[in-house]
Amino acid sequence: MRIAMISYHTCPLATLGGKDTGGMNVYVRDLTRQLGAIGVSVDVFTRSQDEHVPHVVHELGYGNRVVHIPAGPEHPLPKIELMNYIDVFVNEIDQFAQNKHCQYNLIHSHYWMSGLAALNLKNMWHVPIVHMFHTLGKMKQRVGRNEEEKEGEYRIEGENKIVREVDRIIAATPAELAQLLWLYHANENKIEIIPPGVDLARFYPIPEDEAKEFIGIPRCERMILFVGRIEPLKGLETLLQAVSILHENGSWAQNPFCLILIGGVSENELEHTSDEQARLNELRDRFGLHDLVLFLGNKSQDTLPYYYSAAEVVVMPSYYESFGMAALEAMACGTPVVASNTGGLAYLVKDGVTGFSVPVDEPQTLAMRINQLISDKELRTQMSEQAIDHAANYRWETIANQIVRVYKSLIEN
Repeated sequence: MRIAMISYHTCPLATLGGKDTGGMNVYVRDLTRQLGAIGVSVDVFTRSQDEHVPHVVHELGYGNRVVHIPAGPEHPLPKIELMNYIDVFVNEIDQFAQNKHCQYNLIHSHYWMSGLAALNLKNMWHVPIVHMFHTLGKMKQRVGRNEEEKEGEYRIEGENKIVREVDRIIAATPAELAQLLWLYHANENKIEIIPPGVDLARFYPIPEDEAKEFIGIPRCERMILFVGRIEPLKGLETLLQAVSILHENGSWAQNPFCLILIGGVSENELEHTSDEQARLNELRDRFGLHDLVLFLGNKSQDTLPYYYSAAEVVVMPSYYESFGMAALEAMACGTPVVASNTGGLAYLVKDGVTGFSVPVDEPQTLAMRINQLISDKELRTQMSEQAIDHAANYRWETIANQIVRVYKSLIEN
């Protein structure tokens, strides 16, 4: 079985935490590795964004390749401009397949622009398409607080076309299934619910003292952690408000901690920051939290387990999250999670068992739950053990086999 994996706008090998890098990159990379481990050949096609990176890279093991396809300027572009190069991307993929004498049994596309590319390739190759959206434009429109945060109609039209024409859609959670049925009038018979997986060989509990030594903080230092893109939908203003509440009401004095933010740019690069990170930096100073809140910038996946294991709690205050990979990684490392009761997080985090679910944009409740975990070691220990057990249900070996069953059912038909 040979699969063409399409990740048009972002490479699975990209450094995490940037504007267009996050859980989807991890998903494509780790799924491809696991598919290789069980004997499935995969070529991952992505748009080349750096002319100095080789166009064909063998970094995913088992002979599977990441193929950087030249389509437009070989540097990052705004998503609306990327639309102009989908046809070039498709033609170059087809040319690569011809030159390498590759025949693919199926296309697995990720995100809506990749889905449009997959539909064009389907017309050329006459093979089925499995698609995963990862985020939905109509949901982002509903939760966006201003026009800049909302998605254009060009994306909504593309997603509607994909929903109608692909052969199978993989939804990460029952929430995403409901959103596809409600907002896109999708055919329920061609939707499978299969969650993302977690690499338990990478994400596992590291003794707290060893994790703190690795990342360079004193053993007595206590921290809460956020991992993700620095963008409005992640709800970081609510998190800063919650920390401010704990600082002002005396809770912080009883149980001091620092808040570490992984994503965006680091403290010494703030002159190159995004508008959102600049706004959050101003809020931090306005709340008097400069000494308590630290932007660390992007970190590699190899170092994230140390940060998760060193943290007392991981916080995900998102307004919208299709799944929440950081929450799953944190739980695999034995760290309780406090997360918004939205999207995939509502299913992933077991309230009162592996952490706490809190209403969206309620800093008072968020502060209460953070303080509850920070101040109760016995509760943290109990939730840590339960989080590890829960995360084990998402091991990639299990998830990849479910996806292969979808592949085989389409290919056989």
